[in-house]
Formats: sequence, structure tokens, C-alpha cells
Amino acid sequence: MAPRRSARRQGHRTRRLAVLLIAFVAGLGVLPGVALAAPAGQQLNAADAALLAGVRLAGLWEMPAGQMAAEKGRSPRVREIGAEIAKQHEELDRLTVEAANKLGATIPTDPTPEQKGWLTEMKNARGTQFDQIFVTRLRVAHGNIFPVIGAVRATTRDPIIRELAEAANTFVNDHMAMLESTGLVRWAELPPAALPAPGDDGLLAAASANTAPSFGVSSALVWLVFLGALATGGIATWRMVRRT
Repeated sequence: MAPRRSARRQGHRTRRLAVLLIAFVAGLGVLPGVALAAPAGQQLNAADAALLAGVRLAGLWEMPAGQMAAEKGRSPRVREIGAEIAKQHEELDRLTVEAANKLGATIPTDPTPEQKGWLTEMKNARGTQFDQIFVTRLRVAHGNIFPVIGAVRATTRDPIIRELAEAANTFVNDHMAMLESTGLVRWAELPPAALPAPGDDGLLAAASANTAPSFGVSSALVWLVFLGALATGGIATWRMVRRT
């Protein structure tokens, strides 16, 4: 019986690995303008490239979103944090461009079609509806990129990426706190955390056994968390905005 159980367990692991690889390959087409080439013949791994592209894309749409909030927000608090978020994203964007230049990586120059749609949605909204859409969209977006920053910071071997991750972590955490201070965050409707599936070789099993597994977070897993968070967050945001 033991060999049969071992074979089944190996089969489960093989299927999970296949899912991760499929998600990784599919993810390469989601973040435009990502280059995996770095100077001196070194290779920029997928997780580091995901951080560069993700933080850059965040700035490309959240800067104009913050500027809109500063100009047309109904609540004085929304106008205040909109201006501050736009200002801070300018600084974070500068750091991201500098990091990409040092690494010889190509990063996006335009928001994604989905992000452009969010900006159009905000342009067409007025009054309290605008405030709700602004807070909802940005809070979900910041929540999506936050775990990616943490995963890359914990595993990257590149000092340039590590420094960028530390800066991004500070900015994103600050922005979430500011958005939450408006009182407009619908906590019950935020997307759930993207966690690995439980299993006898997974993170949750190790935590329940109160042991520390000795392995790193794979690049494929970082992409899977990122893409899963984007999909889940997009659905949850659409539902929240629809109810506004």
C-alpha cells in the first residue's frame, strides 16, 4: 500500500507543477514590455521581471487616477489622498525606471487596456460615485501587488530589485492605509488572500505542523499568485462597483 500512496502523491505533485508552469507561460503575455535580459549576460528571473513590470504598470494608471481624485473628488479626504498618492507614485516610478535602466530591462510604457478602462470609468463618474470607484479600484489594485512585492523581496538575489521591493513595500502599504482612512473600503467584499493549496508538502501543512520548510518561493509561484490576485481582484472590484 505504501508504494501506491507514494505514486499517487508523486502524481499530485506532478500535476501541481504542470499547473504552475502553465500559469507561468500564460503570464508572460500578461505583463507587456518585460525583458528577461540583464547586463553582462546574466538573466533577470521571472519574479524580478514581474516586480519591475507590476510596479511600473501601477504607476502608469494610479498617477493619473490620483490626479483626477485631487481635482474632482467629492470628499476633502479623497482629494487630499489623491494628490498624495499621485505624488508618491511619481517618486516610485522614478525608482522603477532607474532600476530597469541599471538592469537593462524593458518595462511597460502604457497602462494595460483594463487599467485604461478603469481611468475612463473614473472620468465618467461624479460626486460620491467617483469617490467610491476611486477608493475601490486603488485599494484592490494595491492589495494585488502587495504579496508580489513581499515574495520578491524575500527571494530575490539582485540587490537592485531588493532595494526597489523595499521602497515599493513602503509606498504601497502607505497608500493602502490612506485609502482605508476614507472609510469607503468595503472590507467584506475584498478578494480573499491567494494562498497555496494545502497538502502534506505545502506551506499550510508546514505551518500547521509548526515547522519551517527549507525551500524558496519559485518564480512560477510568484507569477501564479500575481495572476490569481489580478483575476480575483478584478471580479471582486467589478461586483463592488456594480453595487455603487
